[in-house]
Amino acid sequence: MSCDLNEDEINLRHAEKMRNRKRVQDAEVAEKIIEKGLLIVNTGAGKGKSTAAFGQVLRMLGHGHRVGIVQFIKGAWHTGEKAALDRFPDLVEWHTMGEGFTWETQDRVRDMAAAARAWDKAKALMLTPELKLIVLDELNIALRYDYLDLAEVVSVLRSRRNDLHVVVTGRNAKPELIEAADLVTEMKLVKHHFAAGVKTQQGIEF
Repeated sequence: MSCDLNEDEINLRHAEKMRNRKRVQDAEVAEKIIEKGLLIVNTGAGKGKSTAAFGQVLRMLGHGHRVGIVQFIKGAWHTGEKAALDRFPDLVEWHTMGEGFTWETQDRVRDMAAAARAWDKAKALMLTPELKLIVLDELNIALRYDYLDLAEVVSVLRSRRNDLHVVVTGRNAKPELIEAADLVTEMKLVKHHFAAGVKTQQGIEF
């Protein structure tokens, strides 16, 4: 039992445990030799899907890579992330193509037309060789409401160039998209301040 050991013995055991863990970890990392563009899906009911995608954008910018962003549902409202990324006009191509949240527009035909324009822009960006990463923000919502043809979207994403990373965000990702993805993260809602009457706040929600 560790309670019967002195501090030096505990430290020695810990060091040996970490050496063993490092050997296993190094061997596992050495086996991974494939390099490819990833299809990443951030979904789930929890907060943070788009925030995580913009964190990925920031990481790419840190390495000097160019990125493209297409927002499918969100309208042209001021957000902190856009204000920050506007400071990198040579590296970031940002397109807000939505008409606003679906419960605000209340117009399916209008929303479908906006989604189609956004998807056309996304396809054009995917053909831009200078872009290393493309974020398709809230594409899952457009697919959920059948604003776009799911089979076509999945096909285009699967056939993108081999070195292009794409991040798709939004709740209720379709099973077909999840199956096509390389990395899927589901944000789980555990607790949200909105339920306690806390309003949307600058720097947190936008």
